[in-house]
Amino acid sequence: MQRIFLAILLAAIQTLSSVASAQSNVGTGGKYVSVNGMKMYYEIHGKGEPNSIPLIVLHGAYMNIPSMGAIIPQLARTHKVYALELQGHGRTNDIDRAITYPNLADDVAAFMDAVGIRKADVFGYSMGACAGLQLAIRHPAKVNKLVTASVAYDTAGWQPEFRAFIPQMTVEMMLGMPGFQDEYRKLAANPDGFPELVRKLIQLEKEPMAWEQDVKAMKIPVLIITGDADVNTLEHAVALFRLLGGGFMGDMGKPLSASRLAVLPATSHTAVINQPDLLAAFIEPFLKGETPKGFFETMSEKK
Repeated sequence: MQRIFLAILLAAIQTLSSVASAQSNVGTGGKYVSVNGMKMYYEIHGKGEPNSIPLIVLHGAYMNIPSMGAIIPQLARTHKVYALELQGHGRTNDIDRAITYPNLADDVAAFMDAVGIRKADVFGYSMGACAGLQLAIRHPAKVNKLVTASVAYDTAGWQPEFRAFIPQMTVEMMLGMPGFQDEYRKLAANPDGFPELVRKLIQLEKEPMAWEQDVKAMKIPVLIITGDADVNTLEHAVALFRLLGGGFMGDMGKPLSASRLAVLPATSHTAVINQPDLLAAFIEPFLKGETPKGFFETMSEKK
């Protein structure tokens, strides 16, 4: 079980080194902004259409902007992308505060205020997806549409194997991973801060998640993306979709749900973010509000 979890983290590191060059020619350079006692690092990629809604991208745990890979430059072809590095990650410094999903969500909201973004679309992966979901719950007026990849709204939604492993996680286990701390130091504001970051992220896994009623009350359209072998169960992804009003038969005259569900085949948790073309094929139509036409729509157009 330990080898499985460590393999997940190592895959994130390998992604960082292999895709950093893919992003290097897209951004306008890194910037810092003061957010809740931190100097938050962010990058702007792309320009988007005039007067278009910006897109905020949130990375997963132990990750940073480069390790999100080619999905950022892919989305930057059609959007003005604000890629953030969250508390203690990448070039954003850590502070004397727990890393929790509500805290991360409030940081994103404060970032938007600091840079003058009134409303944005949001794409989050893993930890970033949970932070995005909390952003939509806690600050709904700031979110236009939300894309979540590998998300859960309840701890029961994680795979049984992962839930069983959480109590076994230790700081020493992570520190013993070859090269892991070295990769962290390449970007970190505090090169010696890795053990404390690990401690906080282990505690994050133990934080209670029971957001069902909050999700059910949401009015924001959500695209749920999951791998068919992801860290969240397929049943949980479907349950989330149903909470958001989806999952009914669409050819019976009832308008489709504004939310959507996409399942990536033969895809583990770390493989989700490594398929930028496939991700973009789901994300772009959702953000544009494009819907595939069924038989009845096609027949109506022919009349």
